[in-house]
Amino acid sequence: MQSAGVKSGVSPSPAAKLALAVVTEPERALPIPVGAREDAMRTLLQTAGDAGVNLIATRPTGDGERILGQSWPFPSPFSVSVRTVALSEGLDRVEARARRSLERMGLPRGDVLLASGASDLAGAEGRALWDRMQALKDKGLYKRIGFMATMEDGPVLLARRFQPDVVQMPCNILDQRPVTEGTLSELAGLGVDVHVSSVFARGLLFTNQENLPKHLAEHGPALSRTRRRLAEARIDPMQAALAFCLGLPPAAAVVASVASAAELRAVLAAAHAPRPDLDWDALAFQEPAILVAPERRQVAA
Repeated sequence: MQSAGVKSGVSPSPAAKLALAVVTEPERALPIPVGAREDAMRTLLQTAGDAGVNLIATRPTGDGERILGQSWPFPSPFSVSVRTVALSEGLDRVEARARRSLERMGLPRGDVLLASGASDLAGAEGRALWDRMQALKDKGLYKRIGFMATMEDGPVLLARRFQPDVVQMPCNILDQRPVTEGTLSELAGLGVDVHVSSVFARGLLFTNQENLPKHLAEHGPALSRTRRRLAEARIDPMQAALAFCLGLPPAAAVVASVASAAELRAVLAAAHAPRPDLDWDALAFQEPAILVAPERRQVAA
């Protein structure tokens, strides 16, 4: 049985629906000399461009934006999605950092500016934050604006209130609530471009039971069951994860994190693999909300 909203076919060009979040943090990226980081990024971006990927999702932390700015192919086939800093840093800082992100990447404009926390929009200064983002759009610095959210944030209600162009939210084979509860379809019905993130469940699909975070330790058997079902079907977890998300009609983009050209090639191979015939419902966690970190659940509540 397939989950509602998962189509049986696959896009003729899966790479066109992929967006890349390039990881430069030491815990994911291989340690390489500073001078070689740009070369590695150029190779990754060239690989992505050649494959037909056209959206890069960035974040305003670390050195990623600067390295991207020094590594774009010319002419660049990419558009970018940029996150704001937290509203707790102040409205002026949010606006200035959104402008600075473009400067660091050497771009005159970006495709999407996303409020990094839906809770910021739900708070007292939410409308003021949105107005600042709208002003940046009106000035032509960003084509579209939107926000990042989880199921706990009530993304449909926020979308009705703010009428965003884009909403980015987690969805994966372990947490299928955005599909089964109709959230993705409702957002798309409001004219929102939905970007699906956390497609690999924050790495849980590749994590051994003994290495699980503390708040998930007791749910190791459930994760093992999902991985066992995939193994019995002879389906790689990465292939299953991408097939599920790329097969969601409401999803305009599927954000996959990669730390190297080698990882990207693995993602592309998995994305282009034949769509597996799986019982998607059976792969989901029975209590998917547990996948949200405790501190995030507390904020959402």
